[in-house]
Amino acid sequence: MEINFCSACGQSMETRDIDGTERRACTACSFVHWGNYSIGVGALVEREGKLLLVRRAQEPGRGYWTNPGGYAEQLEQLHETVRREVIEETGIEAVVTGVAALRDEPRLIHNLYVAYSMEYVAGEPIPDGLEVDAAGFFSREEMESMNVASFTRWLADVALSSRSEGLRLDENPIVPLKGYGLFRVGKDTEV
Repeated sequence: MEINFCSACGQSMETRDIDGTERRACTACSFVHWGNYSIGVGALVEREGKLLLVRRAQEPGRGYWTNPGGYAEQLEQLHETVRREVIEETGIEAVVTGVAALRDEPRLIHNLYVAYSMEYVAGEPIPDGLEVDAAGFFSREEMESMNVASFTRWLADVALSSRSEGLRLDENPIVPLKGYGLFRVGKDTEV
């Protein structure tokens, strides 16, 4: 889809070479349309060696088992988005402990997917009845006979086989950066 009007001032757009790439740019102001992007998040919640999965009740992926997740909200940090999505889809309370995996999928709308390791806190899986029609914790062996989406199979392997802690939430950065969601490789705890 071609962008015809500027989202900043409403004037018409034209195609221009910007830094060696043809992009849509405003004819009246400095706005440049850099592309179409979406950011998805997914939860890897483990309890007693089993991973939390949901069965999709809607397209895309209706009937497939996937990890809970969704798309980023404009004014919500990603680690808050994934926590909210887990509660909404399953009723499970969990907290983010780190970034476990990323998927970068360039396409018409370039998609970045961030999978978070999460620590189970409380609750029993109850599907929301709208986005998902079933939810539960499943072992790797149980998943073998289930209709698990291929990307989710990969994520399950990441979650259940990982030897790394991944990028950890930096709750006390050396410089306070209000409003940032900061993740980093683990800090040494010894001084």
